[in-house]
Amino acid sequence: MKFITSLLLFLLLSSTVLAQSFSEFFLDKTLRIDYIWSGNTSSQHIVIDEISCNSGWAGRHNNLNWFPLAGDGELTMKDKTTQKVIYKTTFSSLFHEWLETPESTICSKGFEHTLLMPYPKNKVEITVKLFSLNKLSQVELTHIIDPCDILIRENKKTQNSYRYLIHNGTPEECIDIAILAEGYTVEEQEVFYQDATKAVQSIFQHEPFKSLQHKFNVVAVASPSKESGVSIPKQNKWINTAFNSHFDTFYSDRYLTTKRVKSIHDALNGIPYEHIIILANTEQYGGGGIFNSFTLTTSKHPAFAPVVVHEFGHSFAGLADEYFYEDEDIYTEENPLDVEPWEQNVTNLVDFDSKWKSLLKPKTPIPTPIENSAQYPLGVYEGAKYRTHKMYRPAIDCRMKSNSADAFCPVCNNAIEKLILFYTQKEDLE
Repeated sequence: MKFITSLLLFLLLSSTVLAQSFSEFFLDKTLRIDYIWSGNTSSQHIVIDEISCNSGWAGRHNNLNWFPLAGDGELTMKDKTTQKVIYKTTFSSLFHEWLETPESTICSKGFEHTLLMPYPKNKVEITVKLFSLNKLSQVELTHIIDPCDILIRENKKTQNSYRYLIHNGTPEECIDIAILAEGYTVEEQEVFYQDATKAVQSIFQHEPFKSLQHKFNVVAVASPSKESGVSIPKQNKWINTAFNSHFDTFYSDRYLTTKRVKSIHDALNGIPYEHIIILANTEQYGGGGIFNSFTLTTSKHPAFAPVVVHEFGHSFAGLADEYFYEDEDIYTEENPLDVEPWEQNVTNLVDFDSKWKSLLKPKTPIPTPIENSAQYPLGVYEGAKYRTHKMYRPAIDCRMKSNSADAFCPVCNNAIEKLILFYTQKEDLE
């Protein structure tokens, strides 16, 4: 009840401030900018690869000039004449993760990253920033977009077959999710649609997606691969697939990702989409989810159903992993203890007031001893985001911690619900 009251108060107070009409600044088109993040631990760069556009805009039509989550990167669009912020979004990327690997200390690499934004009516100034772990700007690029530029290519609609699995309204009314096929041949198209249906059923049997299903559209896009399966480098198994995904990302056995981000978006040209799930046709266990970029997960492993939900928690809501390794802390440098993590479901107590402190029962111990979990289903339990010590999660178990959990914990549930309302609220919240 406390959460619902605070949420309603939040909506009431903030809906009267800085209201902005979509049609005042934007056309019903999508501006697509393909960037390259490149560099190493000591020096990073942002360059523009290509600028194009699609008909229709499937993103949010309200709350355009702010975004409630920080992410590891940020895009801000300003009207060039007035310098008014007219659009903002945040994101994470595979490049950010690579910068924390040993390899980034000895060589430089480039990573594709595509950002979508509403198509401006007038000239705009776009600033893209990539942040460090301590939330400082590592590198940024500011450039001008002239909507009349003749070199902005208009993308042709994809030839891929597709069908809607959920369709509740227009892109203005709903959040549009696209599910892509990876490692499915043309002959396996119907198998893909069956797997996509299973993914949808799994996601929408979990709250708050279940209660708010009417706010979503889901389209399955049968992007064909020349060969069946997915690449597994440690087995010297390389498969010719639509997006060239592979396991062993950063030499981690289960980490399934792709650097071919442009090809993902090419496969969706002309189809309304805002969030992306990619199903990989393999029995190998694994996956990955990158905030406001994509989810990629295997579809033939027995744990497929809970894994696709977990990874979508990453890519859609920016939720952190709540599991940890009991033998030793790993990835400790990726999780500094002097800066509060931006993800809503973990804390190092640097700024716990900004997290779920207000949701706790009175007199809940902080941190909360494991032996008191029955008394405090919602607490502050040590062990989260790969760290055994000094990083905390809200509950003993959660979909963001294990495949055996039945549901998202209350904090994750609330974070997802707030974000769904942010995307679909009829009036601006700020």
